[in-house]
Amino acid sequence: MSVFATLVGHLADLVQPLFHGAAAAAAIVLFTMFVRLAVHPLSRQAARGQKARAALQPRIAELRKKHGKDNESLQKAIMELHAEEKVSPFSGCLPSLLQMPAFFLLYHLFSSTSIGGEPNALLDHTLLSAPLGGRWADALGHGGIVGGQGLVYLGLFVLVAGVATFNYRRTKRQMAVTPMVPADQQEAMPGLGAMTKFMPLMSFGTLITVAVVPLAAALYVVTSTTWSAVERAYLYRDARPGAAGDATALRPA
Repeated sequence: MSVFATLVGHLADLVQPLFHGAAAAAAIVLFTMFVRLAVHPLSRQAARGQKARAALQPRIAELRKKHGKDNESLQKAIMELHAEEKVSPFSGCLPSLLQMPAFFLLYHLFSSTSIGGEPNALLDHTLLSAPLGGRWADALGHGGIVGGQGLVYLGLFVLVAGVATFNYRRTKRQMAVTPMVPADQQEAMPGLGAMTKFMPLMSFGTLITVAVVPLAAALYVVTSTTWSAVERAYLYRDARPGAAGDATALRPA
């Protein structure tokens, strides 16, 4: 982790002539974007896998009608279909899991008060008047919501709320056309309706995260969340019934 801290420190030195006192904050945003760009190929692979599996859903629905309550035969037929089309049932999951260590490492870097037994120098810098090591509660003690520090967090909250609203609407549309569970199985799963309604709201949980973590970590979270929203909107722009064509055209490269 100290290597990442050094890289961010060097990046802050490079952008200092442009951002002056906010150089460290700008370096955190830029470094987060560089990392997200580096793992973008994994995101593209996950998108291809998810589209390929979604394209098979009409054929899987036919298999459900054909085999009825014979679950053993149904599962065997589904596995054979995946093998025939060269689509893994988990093709969209593995790339996302591989990204998680990098994201947790960055979050830890921007929220730790010490690195390798030494104080985290990143947290000594500021964004406008708000210390990168401070939290929203600290900002409220220096002028309140509309104080110098409070306005920094207010700007982040507005950005996060905008991204969350975008994700909420997009998730609602996706779940409307591609339910998590086929309609013929929903009655057998009590509580699914409530969970389906709650899931799109999870995007707004980022507001709580930004409010309680150090500002440096909040900048990482906001940057990464915004990147994810734009990235997913681009990668899944044609994820609607009939747009993908057949599964053959969506086989992962």
